[in-house]
Amino acid sequence: MKTMQVEVVSNEATIYSGEASFVVVPTENGELGIYPQHVPILSMVRPGVLRMQIPGQAGETTVAIAGGLLEVQPSKLTVLADVAVRSENLDAERAKKALDIAQQQLKAATDDKSTAAARAALAAAIAELKTLEYLRNRR
Repeated sequence: MKTMQVEVVSNEATIYSGEASFVVVPTENGELGIYPQHVPILSMVRPGVLRMQIPGQAGETTVAIAGGLLEVQPSKLTVLADVAVRSENLDAERAKKALDIAQQQLKAATDDKSTAAARAALAAAIAELKTLEYLRNRR
């Protein structure tokens, strides 16, 4: 089975570093499925669910991703994420509270810096909720 090296890195930590046989990334132009030996691509990532098929593991590994950049090379895929959280670390109540707070902060924002911070928090909460919904619908 062919694999590619996958690196998913957030501002705070490396979320995943290892091999994958298939990855689906939510891009600005829709979901992009990537197999090893894919043509090179650079793309913006939108909030959503990043899914990976990892050799030797049943099912897929999911990561909530709040935006960032995707670089694809034939043998390597790199996601530089604004915020990324592995599915096992998601919490629905925390995500809903974060969404409410981010919406309030966006309404109260008075300058570019506070608006950008609120939008980033909103994207992270949306990504977590989308991932939780995806996982709930898969069961």
